[in-house]
Amino acid sequence: MARQADWYFDFVSPYAYLQLEAFDRLPDDLEVTMRPVLFAGLLGHWESKGPAEIPAKRRQTYRHCHWMAGQRGIPFKTPPRHPFNPLAVLRLAVALEAEPTIVRAIFRHIWAEGRDGQDPESLAALAEALGITDMTARIGDPAVKDRLRRNTDEAIGRGVFGVPTFVIDDEMFWGQDVTGMMLDYLRDPELFRRGDLARLGDLPIAAERKESRLG
Repeated sequence: MARQADWYFDFVSPYAYLQLEAFDRLPDDLEVTMRPVLFAGLLGHWESKGPAEIPAKRRQTYRHCHWMAGQRGIPFKTPPRHPFNPLAVLRLAVALEAEPTIVRAIFRHIWAEGRDGQDPESLAALAEALGITDMTARIGDPAVKDRLRRNTDEAIGRGVFGVPTFVIDDEMFWGQDVTGMMLDYLRDPELFRRGDLARLGDLPIAAERKESRLG
């Protein structure tokens, strides 16, 4: 019997691209539904910052992704500007029903070919490559905009706080580096119900930091 997974992603994330390029590791009987979301919307809800918003973390993130792609033999070229506004490409993916081939093509346009994620000329080249002649109308459709908002709200409602994130059986797997743990869970659905992995699900908090160290 096939199992179902939701994959929440934003094209602004290089880690989402790297995880997508490793989808060949997923079991053949896992049915993945791709769900585009606005990463900035998640950050806003949880009042957190993305890695590209912290200067030192931003630099390490780019270097780490470039290095990791090289280690795995994945084509990788950081776009000329980052972070960029991903709304156009997210809405395009939604308009095209987030088909895996479309999602992969958009990711590769940005992260394998190093194209700009929001520049009109770059988007025009992407549309041409996808055979889309009415991109402006498609991404401007109110129904498409609403679906992207609903995807993001749904993700927040399920506790998703970052991208990429898999949700399987109400278990959440955030980040491309937890792919191995997710695969173990798929092989053993009782993984989180015994031992320390069960205990850690409800670990109590002993102290909370103040809003400001200077306060």
